Amino acid sequence: SDEGNQPLIHKQLHLVANGEVYNYKSLMEEYSDRYTFQSESDCEVIIPMFMELGMEETARRLDAEFVCVLYDAEVDKYYAARDPVGIRPMFYGYASDCKIMFASEMKALSELCEVVRPFPPGHIYDGEKFVCYTDIAKVDEYVDHEIEEVYKHINDLLTKGVEKRLHADVPVGFLLSGGLDSSLVCAIGARMMDKPIRTFAVGIDKDPIDTKYARIVADYLGADHTEVLFTKQDIFDTLSTLIYNIETYDITTIRASMGMFLVSKYVRENSDIKVLMTGEISDEIFGYKYTDFAPSPSAFQEEAEKRLKEIYMYDVLRADRSISSNGLEARVPFGDLDFVKYVMSIPPEKKMNFTGVGKYILRKAFEGDYLPHDILYREKAAFSDAVGHSVVDSLKAYAEEMYSDEDLMDAELKYTHATPISKESLMYRDIFESHFPGRSKTVADFWMPNKEWENCDVNDPSARALPNYGKSGE
Repeated sequence: SDEGNQPLIHKQLHLVANGEVYNYKSLMEEYSDRYTFQSESDCEVIIPMFMELGMEETARRLDAEFVCVLYDAEVDKYYAARDPVGIRPMFYGYASDCKIMFASEMKALSELCEVVRPFPPGHIYDGEKFVCYTDIAKVDEYVDHEIEEVYKHINDLLTKGVEKRLHADVPVGFLLSGGLDSSLVCAIGARMMDKPIRTFAVGIDKDPIDTKYARIVADYLGADHTEVLFTKQDIFDTLSTLIYNIETYDITTIRASMGMFLVSKYVRENSDIKVLMTGEISDEIFGYKYTDFAPSPSAFQEEAEKRLKEIYMYDVLRADRSISSNGLEARVPFGDLDFVKYVMSIPPEKKMNFTGVGKYILRKAFEGDYLPHDILYREKAAFSDAVGHSVVDSLKAYAEEMYSDEDLMDAELKYTHATPISKESLMYRDIFESHFPGRSKTVADFWMPNKEWENCDVNDPSARALPNYGKSGE
């Protein structure tokens, strides 16, 4: 409705927000006796909460993926907040008169601010300084649950995470790669919907690995399934637009964004779907292929904490930007705050790969008729390889044609921050710099496995570079 248009205004307060507040109904009920709501917007509840609690406690009480900026005209101050995982993007910078500025994209501030930085997840800006209101990666105490109880909690909390995100006043679709994470989100969603879920798989037209497994899952779930196929030329034609939209030169993020961007573009142009459910954030909390090599449970946990703190620069940036730049909204059930907090608090020795199968406790939690057994226990394939292996191989070959060995050596002098490590990464960096000259520090570094661990000292982020990759890509 028009009343939900932004900014939302109440007296001297002006609010702009991007997000979904999943506990807004109970919060609205709590404040309805002392605040008259003007709209149906779930984000409006931030206004009365701010008036009573201030920004820090407001942010702490939201069960949400969100960013918001609130201006108090009476005191001429800006307040802002970002969700604990960083699922929704926000940047900040300072104008020449030292006033702080906020935007959902770096490009909006690039011409206005000398320095632009990502707004840190789990933080608020209180009108003067940044304050951490929660650290979702930090565990104060591990849960003391028997393993069967752990399975039950994982199942219950992820199910609730999907259920919350299915509440939408617009049609919802599901991205389905055929891997464990997206398949579980689809399987849970299919149980809740009173009609077949609409699933979308993406693949390169001559490399059917991911569409093959996605089709098996879709058939099993009785989904209304669409396969979106693209060509190598589509990849090359899309690369510059993709980097402009996702605002990074990180290797694995670009590789994995390609399929997601192209399938989202297809969904926007060929359906009425406005929300897409995705399977991100599972790897960070349950483990990657490379975390099989963690030397100890404490090292495994420390790595999970590090990956979760950094995820806003990589996986969730990919999911949000690839989808939102096509006018759709990404929802990430594995990022549900209760779910993430619980999984992080499971003792790491229970999460490590002690069976030869990664993410064992997640798989075990959904045994039964959720998915075919072969899919539930299929080894992880490298979605960072952008759908099929031939995509990343094509990108590498394309870069080999564009650059000489000398060009790569020259890049060491040209780019001193996050120096390109391959011709492929040099290609991404050059495109990034053509769009955003001098903004390289908004990307901290390349996503890579922990090089200090045995078997992990690799110069390519793909799981294919690891000795334990096995048959996951077949």
